[in-house]
Amino acid sequence: MGKRKTWGIGLLTVGLVASILGPITPAQAAAEQLTVDVSQNTGDIKHGASGFLYGIGSPGVPNLNMLAPLSPQAIAQKAPDGLQHPNGDALKVAPEFVEAGGKEIQIYMQDIYKNWPYENLGMDDYLSKIDTMVPKVVADPNHSKFVYVPFNEPDGIWYQGLFQTGSDAQKKFFADWKTAYQRIRSLDPNARIGGPTTSVYNAKFMEDFMNFAQQNNVVPDEIIWHELNNDFFTDWYNHYNHYRGVEQKLGISKLPIAINEYARPSDLGIPGELVQWVTRLENSKVNGMLAYWSAAGTLNDLVTQNNKPTGGWWLYKWYGEMTGHTVATTPTATTGSFQGLATVDDAKKQVRVLFGGSYPDDTYSTNIAVKGLSANTYGQRVHATVWGVDSTGTSPSSGPYVVQEGDYNISNGQINVPLSNLKAKSAYQLIITPDTSQSTVNNAGRYEAEYAKVDGAATVDYGNRTGYSGTGYVTLPGSQQASTQYVVQVPTDGYYNLDLRYAATGSNQADITVNGEDLTTVSLLPTATWNTESLTVYLQAGINRIGYSHASGNSGSTVLDYLNVSQGTGDVSSYQAEASDNTLSGTAKVESSSSASGGQYVGWIGSGTNNTLQFNNINVPTAGTYRMVVTFANAEVEGNHQYNTNVVDRLANITVNGDQTQSRYFHNTRSWSSFQTTTFDVQLKAGANTIKFGNADGYVPNIDLIQIAAPFVTPAPVASSVTGDTYPSENQ
Repeated sequence: MGKRKTWGIGLLTVGLVASILGPITPAQAAAEQLTVDVSQNTGDIKHGASGFLYGIGSPGVPNLNMLAPLSPQAIAQKAPDGLQHPNGDALKVAPEFVEAGGKEIQIYMQDIYKNWPYENLGMDDYLSKIDTMVPKVVADPNHSKFVYVPFNEPDGIWYQGLFQTGSDAQKKFFADWKTAYQRIRSLDPNARIGGPTTSVYNAKFMEDFMNFAQQNNVVPDEIIWHELNNDFFTDWYNHYNHYRGVEQKLGISKLPIAINEYARPSDLGIPGELVQWVTRLENSKVNGMLAYWSAAGTLNDLVTQNNKPTGGWWLYKWYGEMTGHTVATTPTATTGSFQGLATVDDAKKQVRVLFGGSYPDDTYSTNIAVKGLSANTYGQRVHATVWGVDSTGTSPSSGPYVVQEGDYNISNGQINVPLSNLKAKSAYQLIITPDTSQSTVNNAGRYEAEYAKVDGAATVDYGNRTGYSGTGYVTLPGSQQASTQYVVQVPTDGYYNLDLRYAATGSNQADITVNGEDLTTVSLLPTATWNTESLTVYLQAGINRIGYSHASGNSGSTVLDYLNVSQGTGDVSSYQAEASDNTLSGTAKVESSSSASGGQYVGWIGSGTNNTLQFNNINVPTAGTYRMVVTFANAEVEGNHQYNTNVVDRLANITVNGDQTQSRYFHNTRSWSSFQTTTFDVQLKAGANTIKFGNADGYVPNIDLIQIAAPFVTPAPVASSVTGDTYPSENQ
């Protein structure tokens, strides 16, 4: 949270970069160099930097589409029923995080207090709060995922002068740490406890603290501090190595490290800045959580409008898709702004490299030298494609674009990929595969299977077939469990054609999932050549996850070439909130707004049992699951904070036909005149239905309209054949 700071964010945005990297002037930098040695294995990919402080605001904010592709590892959230912020309760957001694959949830226990700096009401008061919090955590079904963080930035709150060895502040903190540690352990014998959670790394203090902790049997289970300042770029490896040296000197086995607040305000959402943090944290195999500088529920400015990515999101998506093990990378300067991270997946025969950042220049050139390439794996030539993603701040990103694509001869186990006119605020991804490509990968709306996420027995294969698109394909073998998941971006809510290009050796079936939910099962006919299975589905604006997996009982293998996504058509029914045949009860009433679709909306719903809006005569032809798209506005803010916008995610209890109720949080749209959409599933009966919005305990968002759509329709095949596109060949 970086809460100790009182300076202006506007000053930070300009000043921090300049203070470490020099004045920013438009210029073309001298060429950077990144050497990747694929023969030097540096350990399994950890994805440790994919962590967030208050990144999740409420259940579903942001939704799983935005979280799951990032391979999230750790989050830090407020104490159960804490008052520091209106959302972000650790216990409430835990189920979504765990479903996304998350492994660790840190609890900021002092966020039980309402104010910052935390009210200093004495240790007895704090212990009474610990006595209330811990049993709630113990009783939670995700208990094993939690880490207690009893103090947050103690050097900036109750213990001024903490870093001075032997000071009264230090003695008091050590005594309070011991007391809190022992109280938590007495209430939860299986507790994992993290600390000391200082606002910066202070070498002498860490020595003092670990000495005290060892002597008093209160050593943390996880070591935590914050990296929020310029010295991270120059001194991160010094901090890390010094701490490991403290452990070694004391004879303490290596403990997990979590930097549960990292990055400056000026870095959030900017790919070229964030890649510098990700690289250093992954190189050291530690967990890191992006700092909470703006508003909760946005994955710290990686997400906007709850289901749309910023430029920064794509960097973390690329990072989350890296598989296998990391390998040695050497940038121009270890402490410089140009950084890179690389992995090798031997099973996929893929090298992936993330890189970016080159300040103070706006644009720069680089050479990516990849050495140690084995002829047994990659042959004599490889195919290399470079993607870029630009900074969009907190606005939606249109997604990555291809910068360069071509074939490269391997010479003495090495290729060189020269690049020019790269943008300092952008990030880049290089993927290297064997040279078996038969067309470019740069095709609008096309998602190549060989670059998608594969699970189970699915394999990425190259060159044994002809006529495929891109560099390879994915094989789903026989009756074994195997799947491929595509991450797809679409501009608006609506129907889209999904055209799956495949080949099959038997009569197979594939289960299709959309955004983690089962959609339907399709038959994939045996074919000696490539065939297309087409389906039109309703997708949300922004990011969607489309999965294909083998159903049970398949007689042969299925080979997936690509998924093509294009605009489709289907019936969507719209129902205005202000329509005369709806039922408004209690305080709910029609209001005017030029931003609403019909010039009106219904507000003042909720905050009382009888204050409801009911849509009547929602007609559907058959019973089943339907997509309900709600257009709404919500700009509620609670209280004041030095720099966080304390947005409120409003809750609506949605009741269908009087007996099916689901509770859904609606993200904050930041303005009462900003109407946005979110999509939920509802179960409807054939004929007329009613859908009621209410909330006895708080207000529901202002409702503009709802739309109802079937989850999918089946069209005639519309896929086009691959025509053997060409691409530049480079002998480097």
